[in-house]
Amino acid sequence: MYKKVLWATDGSDAADRALAHAKALAADAGGSVTVVYCEEFTLPGKGGGSLPIHANEDEIQAKIERQVAELSTNGTPATLERATSKVGGAAHEIAEIAGREHADVIVVGTRGRTALAGLLIGSVTQRLLHIGPCPVLAVPPERGSDG
Repeated sequence: MYKKVLWATDGSDAADRALAHAKALAADAGGSVTVVYCEEFTLPGKGGGSLPIHANEDEIQAKIERQVAELSTNGTPATLERATSKVGGAAHEIAEIAGREHADVIVVGTRGRTALAGLLIGSVTQRLLHIGPCPVLAVPPERGSDG
């Protein structure tokens, strides 16, 4: 049923939890996983430049590249799609890629890298539930977990 699974990740533990579901859905249908990572940038300052919102951006990207390689090595065809946006724009980038790739489902964790960011700019998952071009599977944190 879900041959084209899109897993949206920000490198967080919540996103990692969602990966298990994305992998299972693709495996059940003999499908593939498109991994989407959107690097968000701050709004331009007085000097005009924008910076990544995460200081450890290189570590996050390296981790995601390892996860994509591991999926492929373990028999689930996987590709990585990178996007960039201003802070708060990741959901739109993810939805656009899902539409372009004709994804059957978007799998995403319910919490991102920081709970505070979700309160301030709105949750990527919340936005995807409204703008996603296909069903969105929102994977909650483990029971008993703070986030």
